[in-house]
Amino acid sequence: MIRIALIGPGAVGGTVAAWLAQNPALAVTVCARTAFSGLVIEAPGGPIQADPAILTDPALATPVDWVLIATKTYDTAPAKAWLDALIGPGTRLAVLRNGVEHLEPFLDRLPADRIVPAVVDIPAERRAPGRILQRRAGSIRVPDSAAGRDVVALFAHTPIAVSTTPDFKTEAWKKLALNCAGAVNALILKPAGVAHDDGVAEVMRALVRECVAVGRAEGADLSDDLADAVVAGYRAADPDGVNSLHADRLAGRPMELDARNGVIARLGAEHGLATPVNAMIVALLAAATT
Repeated sequence: MIRIALIGPGAVGGTVAAWLAQNPALAVTVCARTAFSGLVIEAPGGPIQADPAILTDPALATPVDWVLIATKTYDTAPAKAWLDALIGPGTRLAVLRNGVEHLEPFLDRLPADRIVPAVVDIPAERRAPGRILQRRAGSIRVPDSAAGRDVVALFAHTPIAVSTTPDFKTEAWKKLALNCAGAVNALILKPAGVAHDDGVAEVMRALVRECVAVGRAEGADLSDDLADAVVAGYRAADPDGVNSLHADRLAGRPMELDARNGVIARLGAEHGLATPVNAMIVALLAAATT
């Protein structure tokens, strides 16, 4: 029996936990702020249910084989409180979060070779605690390492396409390009379909072009047509789809502004690259929510 603890049962975390729990060879525990009664996922192929153990007190947690962190980046400190109880001599950590800084927050708890960064693309929306709409099966990309291949094996029974990549940095920056464009939706409070507006689409492209420039400076291999590809993806998505930044603003929760747009401005400044559009959208969203 492989023991897995999932920290952060939001849209992505809850979906992942529910699918993992379909395998009786995996003992799944969900670490949450507040208790709820099981997981019900409206998946593309029909609903699935799971009843993993649910803990709300880190003092009751014990070491596991794998910890999966699916919290927002601004919830790193609470996640570490769980890690202190969940990490044993052989525990490995998979970080299923946005951004391009997966390892850095957790190197004070585990060495890098026991941390697996993951790029997650699972369009899902949390409707209530434990109740999630999963719009597509989605995918997860991890580095091509022994630990990465073990993550792939954990998901072998699920429809989620989990695979390794020899160039994780590029995959992370490609996902960041998609995420940074989504700040437009959060700013104007309109779902994915607004990308069909040519003016909105051009703002999205400007955000992505800055991301591409900074990503290349960081060593990522990003194509010249990535901005157009991101806009095409938003236009092909469910027009009512709401990204996590947009959902957080609607719910009055903190937003991952630094991980999705602020990081582009921060790292751009280190490389002497101007990123005025990302800096502007961070300033406007910050002002709109204070």
